[in-house]
Amino acid sequence: MKDTGAAGKQRDFSKPLWRTLAFPLGVVALYIVLFVIAPARTLRALEATGRITLQVAIPLGIAFALMFVLNLLVKPAHVSRFLGKGAGVKGVSISALAGVISTGPIYAWYPLLRDLRQKGASEFHVANFLSHRAVKPFLLPVMVSYFGWAFTLVFNVLVVIGALLTALLVGALGERRGKEKA
Repeated sequence: MKDTGAAGKQRDFSKPLWRTLAFPLGVVALYIVLFVIAPARTLRALEATGRITLQVAIPLGIAFALMFVLNLLVKPAHVSRFLGKGAGVKGVSISALAGVISTGPIYAWYPLLRDLRQKGASEFHVANFLSHRAVKPFLLPVMVSYFGWAFTLVFNVLVVIGALLTALLVGALGERRGKEKA
């Protein structure tokens, strides 16, 4: 059985289960072999894996919870209106502000942003969000203390300009790619 996603790519659900489980089972087998060879080092590696898994699980859990709430409350028409191609200055402001106030690792936001794109957010607004993540207001006092006001101000203004230019370029390339497919 195949499902066609929003991007036109097909996912094949008829793949054998072993193909899905091959990598995780291979990792478990490798840990078992390594535990026989060097138990102390393998236990340290497992502890590090556990810490990393927790660090990844928390932000991903938050992103998935936000996706769940978005799927319940936000309709594609809302996303298109506020983050679609014709959203105007309001859409630019929303995607930029959301990027500035977002926290956590960037990869935790990818599933949410993909979901927003599938609901009608433009590539420009997704790129605008991602690019504006470099501006962090809570770090500005620290930056000022290390580099001074002038550096901090010029740097952050240039980051915002660069973020907007990046979003414009990504949006233009996305539109061009969309026209080529049509």
